Amino acid sequence: MTTTTPQPPGSGGADGAPARSARVIQNETTTEIPVHLLFRDDPDPVSVPLRPTVVNRRQGTGEQPRLRRPASAKDRSVAQVDPDLVERPARALPGAVGVLAGAAGLAGCAVTSWWAGTLPPFAGAGLGPAQWAAYAGGGALGLFGFGGLSRGRTGRAWVLDLFGRYRGTVRRTGLMWVNPLLLRRRADVRLRHWRSEPMPAADRSGVAVRVVVLVVWRVRDTARAVLGVEDHETYLRECVEAGLLRVPVEMPAGARADVEAATDALTRLVAADVAPVGLEIFSVQPVRIEYAPEVAAAMHRRRIAALDAQHRASVLTSVVDSVEDTVTRLTMRGLVELDDYERKVLVKDLTVAFCAGRGEAGP
Repeated sequence: MTTTTPQPPGSGGADGAPARSARVIQNETTTEIPVHLLFRDDPDPVSVPLRPTVVNRRQGTGEQPRLRRPASAKDRSVAQVDPDLVERPARALPGAVGVLAGAAGLAGCAVTSWWAGTLPPFAGAGLGPAQWAAYAGGGALGLFGFGGLSRGRTGRAWVLDLFGRYRGTVRRTGLMWVNPLLLRRRADVRLRHWRSEPMPAADRSGVAVRVVVLVVWRVRDTARAVLGVEDHETYLRECVEAGLLRVPVEMPAGARADVEAATDALTRLVAADVAPVGLEIFSVQPVRIEYAPEVAAAMHRRRIAALDAQHRASVLTSVVDSVEDTVTRLTMRGLVELDDYERKVLVKDLTVAFCAGRGEAGP
């Protein structure tokens, strides 16, 4: 739609003639666009104020809404656990302290029995409130002493918590005494490897494959590994499976460069995913790659066809080279004189003969 905007009063050219009004293009939903900006037909156009309008998507026009920029890998939020949940050493006494406390409790019970006269042939004061109190104290000391004894092993740790609150980790070895009121959770901190079952993945072409990976890992922070997630081994397995869906794995797995590239990418991805829960990843290496059952037959036929085509191309190249060498020797030594037609016939006969001979000899 083309309209004309009236000129304000008093505006005119230098000779007093009224200035020509500026033409603009406008509608009800778009911003006004001066025509002189498009065609430049006015040497001194009059500035026309523009009304700012908001352009919205109109129904029935086919206009697509503006889409937000997809979130990149840097914008993805990283899983985090409680920042205060960090491994710290817990108090543990030598085992001799627990043994002495337990022995003292048993000795106290024995002395109380002698005092009460329950051990024949001694006659004592009998079982009164004092004797019962002594029995209770000696029994509690004995239970507290022997109940706190535990054995620490190399490569194992105890994660302690009291009423759901983390109290520390014990990595000591040998006989030791730990408060028996604390709940103990065993954690394996040795270097471990895990060979997975066949997991779904895809190559660069999107063909479904099954990959068996070997993961070398260990628990670095026992507090986060034991208390940060429900089961850190299950969490590791899920992270490995998610990493395989993001990293293409080539088939076949004979190329060392492809295997090393996939190993490096998988190791970085899985290590970043499991670091918040206190796990340390050393390598995630594919050890066996095979096509998925639903595409295995088709891909096998495709591979056989590719190998057959490659073999045929190599055989044809060898035959052409042999024919060329034979014809060149015959003509250069003067054994035969051939015109164009005879040369074509000889080349054809030699090609058929060499191909038949190669066919009988086998691949």
